[in-house]
Amino acid sequence: MLWLALHFPSLSLEVFSRGSAAAGPLAVSEKLGNRSCVTACNEAASACGIRPGMPVAAAQALAAALIVRARDPVAEQESLAGLAAWAGRFTPAVSLQLPDGLLLEIGSCLSLHRGLDNLLGQVRSGLSEMGYAFTHACAPTPHGAWLLALAGMETAIRASAQLEQMLAALPVRLLAQPQEILASLEMVGAHTLGDCLRLPRAGVARRFGQALLNELDRALGRLPEAREFFMPPPSFERRLELPAQVHEAEALLFAARRLLPELEGFLNLRQAGVQELELICCHEDVPDTVLKLGFVQPTRAVDRMLLLLRETLGRTRLSAPVHTIMLNARHIVPLAASSADMFQDGVEEGDVNLLLERLRIRLGKEAVHGIAPAADHRPEQASRHCEAGDDAASPGNLQRPLWLLPKPLPCQEGQLALKTGPERIESGWWDGRDVARDYYVAQGRNGSRLWVYCDRVSGAWFVHGLFA
Repeated sequence: MLWLALHFPSLSLEVFSRGSAAAGPLAVSEKLGNRSCVTACNEAASACGIRPGMPVAAAQALAAALIVRARDPVAEQESLAGLAAWAGRFTPAVSLQLPDGLLLEIGSCLSLHRGLDNLLGQVRSGLSEMGYAFTHACAPTPHGAWLLALAGMETAIRASAQLEQMLAALPVRLLAQPQEILASLEMVGAHTLGDCLRLPRAGVARRFGQALLNELDRALGRLPEAREFFMPPPSFERRLELPAQVHEAEALLFAARRLLPELEGFLNLRQAGVQELELICCHEDVPDTVLKLGFVQPTRAVDRMLLLLRETLGRTRLSAPVHTIMLNARHIVPLAASSADMFQDGVEEGDVNLLLERLRIRLGKEAVHGIAPAADHRPEQASRHCEAGDDAASPGNLQRPLWLLPKPLPCQEGQLALKTGPERIESGWWDGRDVARDYYVAQGRNGSRLWVYCDRVSGAWFVHGLFA
């Protein structure tokens, strides 16, 4: 087995900061005893001299424009769950390492991703796109990989002997033991994991507890470690708070791009797609703005979602500034995996559907529909509207024009040059709108091709349709 550990050291800060490309000084505070202290800060705050552990009052004195947010453990866990869903695109064996990490079993899927280097490249690219800072490490044991990632040693170890050598150099403060145990270890001169391993096991158990030995054994693979794997929820709902209020809808695209890769990973893990997305823009004093994206067919392609989202945001005017966005995909549709065509013809699959989706955004959903045949010979009753992209959609009788006039226009027979026909239609007696007509394809004086008919009752001529 091979485990990949991902540690997110700035997760408490990124739940507030990753929604914007350029944020001012930002710090996260936590109450320690009777005072609030800074636990994390961004680069802009660090440039002002603000450091973790500093009292909030002192930090605000150094930077008047400093934004201070109270740490939000619930938002951190939601972000970690979103990352676990995203990581499902690489392997279904994803485990949460609370409060700020993930463990992925990747040994069984390396060939699928064309080797470890390529998989790690995809991980780095995806996490950077979503706005997360991280450290990673690979090892044969999950806890061993986690300790290496905590130490910032971005390495890949496959052999157990090499793992023991690397772990031996790590400081004991990385262990998940009570602070009094860690302090006692350092007091006896055990500053590294190697120092702990050289101590007599019986003495360590008596003085520091069996839990310390168990953790060391799990890291080295001497003791099995059962991991609970992440199970995705039935629907996707992710929330992202913005560092500052946004006044223009198009500026929300950056924040939305942070959430779309999480949705793609979630859908890959569920082997599903979405046919409708909701982007909810939250305002302070007015109702939320809800933007809906509809797809002709279920999809999980981020590029497709991003293109339609850009179109939608470009045509949206916000009623008030936005402080938070939410991306919801409540209706998940099973989506079978498809193989790529070995002989590409240069036309992107789904171009027609993409055109329909963009037309819906620009013209409105009700203005874009398909045409399906109906069981009736009368031209005005021979077709019906259907959902665009519906399998039932059909061009119908190609000998007839698709463009029928709302009401037939009278004309003179002498003004027309009849080319083909007649097509006799006698129908409709059952609903009281019976017709008796002879239809012809004719050419008008300006060269246009017309669909005309002669009413067999009155003998009058009418233009009923036009050919493109």
